Amino acid sequence: MERVLANGYPLAIRQAGRGPALVLLHGSLNDLRAFDAQVDALALSYRVVAVSLRHCWPDAWDGRGDDFTVATHADDVAALVATLDLSPAHVVGHSRGGAVAIDLALRHPALVRSLVLADPGGLEALLPETPQGRAQAAQTAAMFARLADDLAAGDAVAAARRFADALGGPGTWDRRTDAQRAIVLDNVATGPHCAERPRFARADLASLAMPLLLVTGERSPAHYRPMLEALAGCNDRVRALVTIPGAAHAMNREQPAAFNAAVLEFLRTA
Repeated sequence: MERVLANGYPLAIRQAGRGPALVLLHGSLNDLRAFDAQVDALALSYRVVAVSLRHCWPDAWDGRGDDFTVATHADDVAALVATLDLSPAHVVGHSRGGAVAIDLALRHPALVRSLVLADPGGLEALLPETPQGRAQAAQTAAMFARLADDLAAGDAVAAARRFADALGGPGTWDRRTDAQRAIVLDNVATGPHCAERPRFARADLASLAMPLLLVTGERSPAHYRPMLEALAGCNDRVRALVTIPGAAHAMNREQPAAFNAAVLEFLRTA
């Protein structure tokens, strides 16, 4: 792990490999270690850079300030890509990291060669204006509201357990390894701030001009598939919508071989 000053902030990164640049952006309550099962495998063909976004581990953040936002994180990544001479880079964004990747591609399109969006945040505007669609759109906000309440009650482990089980299904936290639980607990203080994310307009999503791969897990929360199907329907640059068998939201950790294979197949022609 090393530090690189980007946009005035010392970002922690892990680099490996040579070749075309591939940047990995993690989701909520996570950090660069979320991609431990990807870095070495993808580095056989690419220069891989896994990033801990601003205020995430190894930083210990007190939650103060207004710079934990998707836009700030996207600008940080843009500066990192420029500083490390990675442009244009393939970008993989998981969950909230997907929202960061989309924002990066919309505002700094010259820096992004392709996008892999794995259960990305920020697509709620693509859900139908029906009672079911509105209920699905409210799920993420409700989950983060529960997390904030649980943290305010003073039990970080209980808060992390409930959050993990909401995304991965009952028993997810108990199935996690000690190392995987540590990642969540090391970043749990950022949790309430992760609730902030853009609600990208359909027209903006349709305008993404680079090749896209969309990924979801077989057991991911139900609202991701209709959002991804709608994105595929409005943007003809989407190459495929891939479902990772036997995986929930954390598909890159639960089924890394299948996830890595899908990413590599897409990147060969992206």
